Amino acid sequence: MAELKTKKTELSVEDFIKTIPDEQKQKDAFTIVGLMEKATKAKAKMWGTAIIGFGDRRLKYESGRELDWFVMGFSPRKQNFAFYITGTVEKQQALLKKLGKYKTGKGCLYINKLEEVDMAVLKEIIHKGLVK
Repeated sequence: MAELKTKKTELSVEDFIKTIPDEQKQKDAFTIVGLMEKATKAKAKMWGTAIIGFGDRRLKYESGRELDWFVMGFSPRKQNFAFYITGTVEKQQALLKKLGKYKTGKGCLYINKLEEVDMAVLKEIIHKGLVK
């Protein structure tokens, strides 16, 4: 079985965020770190070179495969923020309708800028992402 490439590292989250060229995107990233640390009660950790994850859990697939992963996380990509919050796309449709400007992919929520969304709704999505 192939080894998972994205693993928790000891790289600095703060240093990573400071490499983001767009100053507003940096501020948004630090805001998201604060929201997710508060919700998960876990410190931000780098996963690979571009994902910021919070907390630890063991994923078990029907195939029997197991891997270590984060409880929730995000990646400040050039074009948007990709949020990795379990169940958001499938189970939080009512909240997503109130969020503001966003897109979804398979299991991911994409937001361009925090100013384009309702922060209270985003906080609720993050909180509900902790419930299994």
